[in-house]
Amino acid sequence: MIPVTTLAGKKVALFGLGGSGFATARALKLGGAEVTAWDDNPDSVTKAAAEGIHTTDLRSIDWSAQSILVLSPGVPLTHPKPHWTVDLARAAGVDIVGDVELFVRERRAHAPDCPFIAITGTNGKSTTTALIAHILKSSGRDTQLGGNIGTAVLTLEPPKDGRFYVVECSSYQIDLAPTLNPSAGILLNLTPDHLDRHGTMQHYADIKERLVAGSDVAVVGVDDSHCEMIADRIERAGGKVTRISRRHALAYGIYADGTKLTQASGGATKPIADLDGIQTLRGGHNAQNAAAAVAACLAVGVSEEEIRAGLVSFPGLKHRMQPVARRGSVVFVNDSKATNADAAAPALSSYERIYWIAGGLAKAGGITSLTGFFPRIAKAYLIGEAAAEFAATLGEAVPYEISGTLERAVAHAAADAEEDDSGPLAVMLSPACASFDQYKNFEVRGDAFVSHVAALDGITMLIGSATGDK
Repeated sequence: MIPVTTLAGKKVALFGLGGSGFATARALKLGGAEVTAWDDNPDSVTKAAAEGIHTTDLRSIDWSAQSILVLSPGVPLTHPKPHWTVDLARAAGVDIVGDVELFVRERRAHAPDCPFIAITGTNGKSTTTALIAHILKSSGRDTQLGGNIGTAVLTLEPPKDGRFYVVECSSYQIDLAPTLNPSAGILLNLTPDHLDRHGTMQHYADIKERLVAGSDVAVVGVDDSHCEMIADRIERAGGKVTRISRRHALAYGIYADGTKLTQASGGATKPIADLDGIQTLRGGHNAQNAAAAVAACLAVGVSEEEIRAGLVSFPGLKHRMQPVARRGSVVFVNDSKATNADAAAPALSSYERIYWIAGGLAKAGGITSLTGFFPRIAKAYLIGEAAAEFAATLGEAVPYEISGTLERAVAHAAADAEEDDSGPLAVMLSPACASFDQYKNFEVRGDAFVSHVAALDGITMLIGSATGDK
């Protein structure tokens, strides 16, 4: 854990005692701050109090005595309206920050030169974050991975020279980190998202821009207009920018041409890596993720040879286009994280012939946006509440069966694929649905898929256990 020493001896109000908030309260206390914490959930307050964290309803404290309000990222800062703690803090002139801001202050205080890569974007953040951390770890570097990817940043080891940090940042976290200053900051892409919390697309884009604007090297995907303008603004302001693209060649930067990644500088180009045959980095979206990872790793001193080795050995992220097993020419792919149609599209675009397991608790729009991928689907196996709706959308365009359960779908899809001699095939769970009709969450659903696949005859597992761990 990282003790928050920069607030030692100071009064700190904290709201939000979920996973990251509870960790932040412990880190503040460990660093010597006088913390007063609260949450709307009484069970969270009880748990914190049992751990020796001082808890009091923040409506009753003396706000003029507080040095800072630490807000959990899930708590509204601006939209749809500021949380009541935000109003109280602002009325008292108290700054409002989150755990990522506390981390960057500790880094500046104790090891300002230790490499720090921060990643944001609407899509691809987690894969890019995991890929960078893998490249660094596989090259023998002391690497800490955390942030929005699921490990609270203050639970990592404390900053020291030579220690590398790879931190995924959501827009909520960036909004609460006014002095965020990575060695290399990545902005992958921008499409409308979380507008209920940011009000407008422009405000959302402005928040994302802060991460790269404060970076020593800004790595910016320039395949959408918002990011292209952000790259231009940073460069005009004197910042160092590395542009990346999956759609077109660049004069300066790193771009993907199919599976090949090329580095360009003033008209001169050289190959950096080829993703061909790397199952965990299939598809154009992963070419963009890999280009970003390459640019960031180069920026912090990783060699091209080390980068190529890390790309080839990348195990992928659990439940995200994760190849989990093989049988002959058939690969079994766990994409349980695809909880809506847009999230399923990358996986469907990455394989030519697919035995597709889909369904669950349907989202608005169902799978109508995926019709362009229907020619790739050899047959669909429909499960859960959405089965009838999805069957109606597939109609006569795609052969299908209503399997009902995931276990039956896996067995039938595997049997049908085994009879297909048309070349490389994928049996893929990419549900385009939430899991809650049959499973607690998408992780449990994905683990169930892996278990059912592992039980098939003649299977060669590509991962270490039936729970999906590499």
